[in-house]
Amino acid sequence: MEISLFEPRIPQNTGCIARTCAAFDITLNLIEPFGFKLDDKYLKRAGLDYWHLMKIVNYPNFNLFKKAKKENRIISFSKKNGIYLRDFKFLKNDILLFGREDNGLPNQIIDKSEALVSIYMPNKASELNNNIGVRSLNLSVACGIALYEAHKQLNKISHK
Repeated sequence: MEISLFEPRIPQNTGCIARTCAAFDITLNLIEPFGFKLDDKYLKRAGLDYWHLMKIVNYPNFNLFKKAKKENRIISFSKKNGIYLRDFKFLKNDILLFGREDNGLPNQIIDKSEALVSIYMPNKASELNNNIGVRSLNLSVACGIALYEAHKQLNKISHK
């Protein structure tokens, strides 16, 4: 399993996600362009002293990323009415793809993935409640929730 970020914008989020990937011993794919430089102090600070444990691969664009990952299922994450996370069945070599903090994943990228998954939020903003509520989760939080659920399914984590 791998996490991929499409055009990430906030270095602190990317650093936190890289740290989570290190904790789960998985690769983090970064798809350019970025909203920061890879030597950004906030990126490094969020990753703390775990950089030696991180496996990070950069791709100049989505097409090269997709070509390199043609043997894997790419699972897009968005608040755009996907299959709820709890109902989705992960496979060992899935790649979890997350979009930009400001715009999410564009439809043309979602259309190139094998599935669209959403994380249920009980207090989600919607037109039904006059947009009162939360628009979305923080990117690093969403990655952590999704990765934990996938890991739980695949490794039969128990809470004993």
